Amino acid sequence: MSAPAAAVNPIRNVARWSALAAGLVYGYVHHNTLTALEHNRAEQKKIEHRDHLIAQAKAEWTKMNTPTGGVVTDPESPNFDLEKVLIHLSETA
Repeated sequence: MSAPAAAVNPIRNVARWSALAAGLVYGYVHHNTLTALEHNRAEQKKIEHRDHLIAQAKAEWTKMNTPTGGVVTDPESPNFDLEKVLIHLSETA
């Protein structure tokens, strides 16, 4: 004779399948969250690198275009002095 089939409790079956579905949904959402965070970090790193390159280029341009007479003609420079620039321009003209 064959062994009687064990009766499966339907509540236990629903709980198992619900736990499996919840785990799959959690994994999907968590993966998307981590991917978005990594994407944001990569974008921020690109922006910081671009800003660093722009600042470096501005510094090089300032160094190359600063006159040797010591007169700063860039109005955005903290060492800019309008009076010195006007005196320098009147002397060279």
